[in-house]
Amino acid sequence: MHDPSFVKRPGGGYLVAHTGDNVALKTSTDRTAFRNAGSVFPGGAPWTTEYTGGSRNLWAPHLSYHNGRYYLYYSASSFGSNRSAIFLATSSSGDSGSWTDQGLVIESQSSSDFNAIDPHMVVDEQGRWWLAFGSFWSGIKMIALDPATGKRTGNQFLSVAGRGGGAIEAPTVFRHGGHYYLFVSFDLCCRGAESTYRVMVGRSTDVTGPYTDRNGTPMTSGGGTEVLAGHGSIHGPGHQDVFADDDNDILAYHYYADDGTALLGINWLLWDSDGWPYVG
Repeated sequence: MHDPSFVKRPGGGYLVAHTGDNVALKTSTDRTAFRNAGSVFPGGAPWTTEYTGGSRNLWAPHLSYHNGRYYLYYSASSFGSNRSAIFLATSSSGDSGSWTDQGLVIESQSSSDFNAIDPHMVVDEQGRWWLAFGSFWSGIKMIALDPATGKRTGNQFLSVAGRGGGAIEAPTVFRHGGHYYLFVSFDLCCRGAESTYRVMVGRSTDVTGPYTDRNGTPMTSGGGTEVLAGHGSIHGPGHQDVFADDDNDILAYHYYADDGTALLGINWLLWDSDGWPYVG
């Protein structure tokens, strides 16, 4: 798979959404064995095709569960284009075919300086909802959401990380201790064993930033502390998800095997004495 996103189901086990035709789903009871579970939209998602060039492949979903409902933010685009959109779907069960599309959340045009893909929704300590997103161009953005609808509210448009047009994407925001941690992926995905993707992080005491890395470099100025990079037969690990589980905090991601197969990686995410994450 590519671009995994996990949610713990209220009744036990895990639901995973990932990039695939009509948004692909998998389930697991133990975080080790996974089964295909169909797609979010088995009948297709024709409202996305103006962004995908007709492709059914929908990217980089983010799953969460709030107030008895599953929320799924997902991307529609084509490779190398920033004519893109993020949509929201909701479901009471999370099962294939049970999802109702709630419409467009945000889009970008070819004239935009950002790219509306790679959504990640986070609820802050005050109960406010935010959507982080972005890929290349001017970097990672954040907008406020209405908790009643899951859709955008107001006109706030924040820049939280960037590399001056360089390769940065796939934001994940996770609260630990007194900080919010912004995980991103640097460099290049989707080149099989030649991929250079790696997971980076910065932190802030406020969900909207400013985020800085371990050396104090702002993430808006290219900062980021490396958490996981390629090693041995693990190539291009990235497009991470981070979630709290009963045994530990978890880092999930995709990577490539030597033969270029895209696989799911799962590790414990541990924290050092200074509050910085590392892979266990």
